Amino acid sequence: MRSSLTPLGPSVSRDRVISSFPKWYTPAACLQLREHFHGQVSTACQRGNTGTVGLRLSKVVVVGDLYVGKTSLIHRFCKNVFDHDYKATIGVDFEIERFEVAGTPFSLQIWDTAGQEKFKCIASAYYRGAQVIITAFDLTDVQTLEHSRQWLEDALRENEPGACFVFLVGTKKDLLSGAACEQAEAEAVRLANEMRAEYWSVSAKTGENVKAFFSRVAALAFERSVLQDLERRSNSPLQVGGGDVIRMEGRRPETPDSRRPSGPSCC
Repeated sequence: MRSSLTPLGPSVSRDRVISSFPKWYTPAACLQLREHFHGQVSTACQRGNTGTVGLRLSKVVVVGDLYVGKTSLIHRFCKNVFDHDYKATIGVDFEIERFEVAGTPFSLQIWDTAGQEKFKCIASAYYRGAQVIITAFDLTDVQTLEHSRQWLEDALRENEPGACFVFLVGTKKDLLSGAACEQAEAEAVRLANEMRAEYWSVSAKTGENVKAFFSRVAALAFERSVLQDLERRSNSPLQVGGGDVIRMEGRRPETPDSRRPSGPSCC
C-alpha cells in the first residue's frame, strides 16, 4: 500500500524506485547485513503510516580531499553526466534527489563540500544536521585514504553522536584492476571498519556502482527516518488512527488539587 502523502512534483524516475532493501557492496565492511527493511518500517509503509517522512529532506554531506571526485560522483548520480573538465567546488553546493522507497516519497539533499583547506571553515557549517556522511577518497592515491579519518572527525564533530550513517567511498575504480584494486580495497575496508563506516568502490566515469550506492544510502536514511517518526509519535500524549496527535484543549474539571498553582509546563 502506498503512502497517503502525495509526492511533490512529477513522479520519480524508475531507477529511483526502491521496493526492496538494497544490498551492500561487501559484507567485510557492512554494518547492516539485513536483506529486508525493519519489520516496523515495512508495516508502516504497508499501512501508509509513515507520518511526515515523505515531506522532509534527509541531509547527506560528501567530504574528502580536493580532486578525489566528490562533485563527479554527485553529478553522475543526479545528472548522469561525467565532466572531464574539472572545476573545484567553491564553498558548498547541493542537489536534491527524489525517490520512492517502499511506496513512500522520500528525498535526499546531497551536499557537495569543498576539499580545499581555505574553504573548510565555510563547509563545516553545512555538516550540521546530517543523516549521512560520505567520506570519499581516490583509490589510486593512498594519501587521500589516510586523510579520510580527519574528514570524518570534522563532520562528526558538528553532529550528535550516533546520529549519522557513515560511508567510506573509494572513487575512480575504473583506473584500477586486478591485484592493485584488491589491495587498495583491502586497505580501505580495514580503515572503514575502524571508522565504523560502510565501504563502497565506485567510478563516476563509467557509472559503476553509483546508482546502487545511492540507493543504499537512500534506503538506510529512509528506514531510520521512519523509525524515528514512529518513536516520536509513540511518545506523544495521545494518538489515534494514522498517528495524528490529539491535543486536549479547554479547562479540566476543577478539583481541589487543580486549584493549587501548577509548575512550569514540560511541553
